[in-house]
Amino acid sequence: SQAAKMKLKHNINPVLLQFINFIVLLYSLVTYIPWYILSGSKQAIAKAKQVKARPVNNKPGGAYRSVNSLHCLASVLYPGCDTLDKVFKYAKTKYKDKKLLGTREILKEEDEIQPSGKVFKKVILGKYTWLSYEDVYIKAVNFGNGLAVLGQQPKTNIAIFCETRAEWMIAAQACFMCNYQLVTLYATLGGPAIVHGLNETEVTTIITSKELMQTKLKEIVSQVPLLRHIITVDGKPTTWSEFPKGVIVHTMASVQAMGAKADTGNKQPSRPVPSDIAVIMYTSGSTGIPKGVMISHCNIIAGITGMAERIPNLGEKDIYIGYLPLAHVLELSAELVCLSHGCRIGYSSPQTLADQSSKIKKGSKGDVTTLKPTLMAAVPEIMDRIYKNVMNKVNEMTSFQRNLFILAYNYKMEQISKGYTTPLCDSLIFRKVRMLLGGKIRVLLCGGAPLSAATQRFMNICFCCPVGQGYGLTESAGAGTITEVWDYTTGRVGAPLVCCEIKLLNWEEGGYYNTDKPYPRGEILIGGQNVTVGYYKNEARTRKDFTVDENGQRWLHTGDIGEFHHDGCLKIIDRKKDLVKLQAGEYVSLGKVEAALKNLPLVDNICVYASSFHSYVIGFVVPNQKELAELARKKGFKGTWEEICNSPEMEKEVLKVLAEAALAVNLEKFEIPVKIRLSPDPWTPETGLVTDAFKLKRKELTAFYQMDIDRMYGKNVK
Repeated sequence: SQAAKMKLKHNINPVLLQFINFIVLLYSLVTYIPWYILSGSKQAIAKAKQVKARPVNNKPGGAYRSVNSLHCLASVLYPGCDTLDKVFKYAKTKYKDKKLLGTREILKEEDEIQPSGKVFKKVILGKYTWLSYEDVYIKAVNFGNGLAVLGQQPKTNIAIFCETRAEWMIAAQACFMCNYQLVTLYATLGGPAIVHGLNETEVTTIITSKELMQTKLKEIVSQVPLLRHIITVDGKPTTWSEFPKGVIVHTMASVQAMGAKADTGNKQPSRPVPSDIAVIMYTSGSTGIPKGVMISHCNIIAGITGMAERIPNLGEKDIYIGYLPLAHVLELSAELVCLSHGCRIGYSSPQTLADQSSKIKKGSKGDVTTLKPTLMAAVPEIMDRIYKNVMNKVNEMTSFQRNLFILAYNYKMEQISKGYTTPLCDSLIFRKVRMLLGGKIRVLLCGGAPLSAATQRFMNICFCCPVGQGYGLTESAGAGTITEVWDYTTGRVGAPLVCCEIKLLNWEEGGYYNTDKPYPRGEILIGGQNVTVGYYKNEARTRKDFTVDENGQRWLHTGDIGEFHHDGCLKIIDRKKDLVKLQAGEYVSLGKVEAALKNLPLVDNICVYASSFHSYVIGFVVPNQKELAELARKKGFKGTWEEICNSPEMEKEVLKVLAEAALAVNLEKFEIPVKIRLSPDPWTPETGLVTDAFKLKRKELTAFYQMDIDRMYGKNVK
């Protein structure tokens, strides 16, 4: 079984193991009946087995809907709250003096010199200080009015280029109230991408931080001719002189002060309508130029309505830790879900998240330890990092401790795969691991890329909470599917949310059909109010990715391939597009990398491969026989053609050539193949690895080189 494959290996004497297994069996029998009656797990097991989504008709390719929204898709969170400003006003009235946004004060900053001579900045942070719903509302109103004083008009664009923090959310709420279209850009974007986003949206004002202004904006501000105002959220920067004439730098506090003084009594503010654009969110494109996705008020509200329904008992007792980029749809949606349900949001960053994080001074507390959140969103890379850290600690334990941990781990894996809980193991064995995330997490939401089954199981076991896997795109306002908390299966992304429906479209080229047995397969299409308006100033791409059916329903063609299981849950099985997201979140366009390297004299053909479960790119290369033979001769390597191609030494030499060529054509470091397989045989239509037009057949190439893929990604090959 899958659970058996994921079990940890121990080295316990077989006789002792038999005795331990007998004790465990005895304990299970004695505790089973009272546990079954008292824990409510009977209902959880029943819910896990229930059908979660059904097709709305019996035709092949019919749309699947959640059983909770079979007859009507949900689109509004609260009656009458059809725009984001109304949602916040409703929440402010309902939760007035309750805490909303929390930030830790910096008590001390110091430089720590490492043995290597490098200097690391370390911080000692204090308690969280909180702004109430009322405080945030007043700050947002004042900021919105202050922007109007600076000349910002309704339905015009304004950019935010800033780290995840309370001021980001305050600025966003101000824009939603005043009907300013918020342009979001990742803080990690490179210079040309930032320039493209700012110029395409013709913004005159950008909201940023002191650090990003110094490190990123200073270099490119002269390339953004329309820019007039830069607003820093965290006080005045030290130097002013470098900026071109005509650009004024303000602080957020000074703009809020302008807004508080402004006489808005006579002027009726321009409130948004549901179809107005709330956010233009820039997302990575396959050509390297980011695309702006236009997301309306009703798109976001439909999306967060669907997401909130999957988190049971969401409310005022919950604390969410915000540390992922707010310019990403996953984080923005998660925080808006919390804000609309009375939850607290405590801000953090990947560098200060845990006690062991890079910026936290040894001996002082990380953010999770201080905040003790109940809800957390994470990307697979962060979960994989936690998994590796814990496993390293387990390997450092004494033999007795390690075997005890492994026995408890394997026992709990068996129990949760049956739908049972293990309160004794949780309190005795896993409590310490659970404290790594504060000890109170009740739901972990994972999105952005697929999570491996082993990591998902590890988080279930050690953090004693469900891990909800989600699937959504910026183009669907982040909404699509999320697994239910009592669904402990791995490798699936759950049933459609109550706000949308999903159907599978035949993809003949890939051999996927919605009539396939046992599971219908095809390209995933998402329909519903959460499907966005399209791409900013890119009508051609909008027409390609979005369609409207005869009922007026808008559909997003995702380019991902999925299959529906009998209980209505979706599994992602392939990608139609060449664009692959690496584990750390960078997008790699396989075609772009291949095009850059195909013209080398040494390369007859190349297929680049990337996996969302790994952080680097690999490749299969058909080398040019004459060129490779010459390279082998220069390096003093003797052997047959097969021996040359199978030589690890020659693989390394070819990699050097590829890396040099890749850098020469400005490929990013993460786009360059790190490992390759040299193929002694050419790819012809007869081999089935390329089409008659010699286009790569990725699926067939992947199957053909599966053992090499496993080797290059460090898996054990038998």
